[in-house]
Amino acid sequence: MSDELTVERAAVRRLAGKDAAAWDLAGVIPRQILRELGAAGVLCAELPKEYGGLGAGSLASGEFTAYVGSVCSSLRSVLTSHGMAAWTIQRLGTREQRAALLPELAGGRLAAVAFSESDAGSDLSAMRTQLRFVDDTVIVDGSKSWITAAAYADLVIVFGKVGDNAAAVIVPTDAPGVEVEKIAHPLGCRAAGHAHVRLTDVRLPITNVLGGTGLSLSLLTTTALAYGRMSVGWGCVGILRGCLAAVTDHARTRVQFGKPLAEHQLVSRLVAELYIAEQIATRACQHASQCWESGSPEVVIATVLAKHVSATQAMHGAASAMQVMASAGASDGHVVARAYRDAKLMEIIEGSSEICQLELAKHAIATAEATRRAAQ
Repeated sequence: MSDELTVERAAVRRLAGKDAAAWDLAGVIPRQILRELGAAGVLCAELPKEYGGLGAGSLASGEFTAYVGSVCSSLRSVLTSHGMAAWTIQRLGTREQRAALLPELAGGRLAAVAFSESDAGSDLSAMRTQLRFVDDTVIVDGSKSWITAAAYADLVIVFGKVGDNAAAVIVPTDAPGVEVEKIAHPLGCRAAGHAHVRLTDVRLPITNVLGGTGLSLSLLTTTALAYGRMSVGWGCVGILRGCLAAVTDHARTRVQFGKPLAEHQLVSRLVAELYIAEQIATRACQHASQCWESGSPEVVIATVLAKHVSATQAMHGAASAMQVMASAGASDGHVVARAYRDAKLMEIIEGSSEICQLELAKHAIATAEATRRAAQ
């Protein structure tokens, strides 16, 4: 891990270590803390140093993301959303847009990315948000649902349709016609700032459109989702590590029937299952990050695999942790109680488990067919 991220672990521990449970119960992270972390560069650690970022590689950034996830999945969710925004601008923005926007995102301004709609969750082709162009103005109309960190964001990257194509536009949340409605009492990641975003005749300069208006929706969404899936995968590693720390301490010190829980075989099995889940998720994410850093052609499928494996392992692992902790971990706000709720959301966001399975199956079939043809 880079020296900068090693230092920033201490900042996360100082700012979130004692307050994560309280944030979960209150459903909010103080915006000033998010700005402080944003200004430290940790919300988009992979952003190059020329834009004010830390220039971290995927592996170092992933391990840091896992650390944040072990402390507070809500904070990690904000990190993921903000990082997706920076990644999208970096990949799709013009030179002028990158120069203007990225230093702001590395300086404390907060951002989110808006894909999903009430009728366009997994099927983003059903998106109804429309972008229209009149002279040097873009007009945005539509509604976005369950947008992570939107309740905190100063700007949102909104994806919408332009005829048969698509585009992404930078929308300040204080622009006329923008309404952000925070979602009350979500199941998991309660303090992540999930919100609905309604856009009614929002008029912005055409320079707010990233990289042109004739891009395919699949290209736009794949660009942002790839980063998001990687971040969620590493965040799930963090969920498992947080559970493992709590469970091993509890099993070692909690005495039942005259001996520590850890000495009961059935409890040991659950601890082993949790450890196995953490190791499997870690290895999948490490492989995906190595593919990113090496420019491997396997990077897309490795990222899907890492997200799917980590999310499902986090759900299974959190269930094992809850079983070992029993009533000791069932209090609202406890790290394992949070993990149990948060992990379920991870199986849904950034491509549900079912969508990931479809992509993995398609890849497996295509690979088998290519091997068959090569052997002929």
